[in-house]
Amino acid sequence: MDPSEFLRDGRVSVSDVTYAVCLTDREYPDAFATVRDADESTVVVDQRRVDDATASGVEPGWARLTFEMDLPFELVGFLGVVASALAEVDVSVFVISAYATDHVFVKRTDLPAAVERLEELGCVVAD
Repeated sequence: MDPSEFLRDGRVSVSDVTYAVCLTDREYPDAFATVRDADESTVVVDQRRVDDATASGVEPGWARLTFEMDLPFELVGFLGVVASALAEVDVSVFVISAYATDHVFVKRTDLPAAVERLEELGCVVAD
């Protein structure tokens, strides 16, 4: 499978929410995502809901781009193509993969460059 086939005419939605990525031991029931491993807990939340007193690290200002397509597990290199293309225009990414799709977070200030680059790859980006 060729990742470019999924990107060509693939729909990418842009969330209107601005997110914060937080290092915390607090539960956020309304979090977009919670990732726990042996060393830390990370939550991605609407940045308006961040309580700095309960987060030991907060990285605000992220926009979420969701690849609205079913991405099979055997698809190799999809995120590599996306991350490399965005790196070419100096856009850093934070990625969360769900079962069938990927969510790529970029700084809200980098969103115009990210959208332009994804459209160059053939994506249809919609708000």
